[in-house]
Amino acid sequence: MKLKITAGPFVFDAVLETESAPETCRSFAAHLPFKSQVVHVRWSGEGVWIPLGTKDFGVGYENHTSYPAPGQIVLYPGGISETEILLAYGGVHFASKMGQLAGNHFITITSNLDKLAELGKMTLWEGAQDIVFERAG
Repeated sequence: MKLKITAGPFVFDAVLETESAPETCRSFAAHLPFKSQVVHVRWSGEGVWIPLGTKDFGVGYENHTSYPAPGQIVLYPGGISETEILLAYGGVHFASKMGQLAGNHFITITSNLDKLAELGKMTLWEGAQDIVFERAG
């Protein structure tokens, strides 16, 4: 499934990774359109994240990584830290105050990758940015 992601003033095309993370994609798709805010990560490097507290997407680990590449979006389903979604815009070693984490790589951004670093720096210096995930139509 193709997605449109609007984050701050930027618009990105993306795809759900349905073959490698089918349960995560199915669960997330049921929540579309998904609206929230991204804030800059604290421990992981060059990324922005959506803290989701105790939200339960009802998934375990699949296609998980601690090192998402720029443009990859991961869902940490909860456990030793809160549930969260992380978008890498540069080098990331996914972690929390509890230590290293692994998240399910379930979305890949396919356009405007050159704008990711701008989004990251904007979020770092100007604060939280609105983000909307919706089906591309």
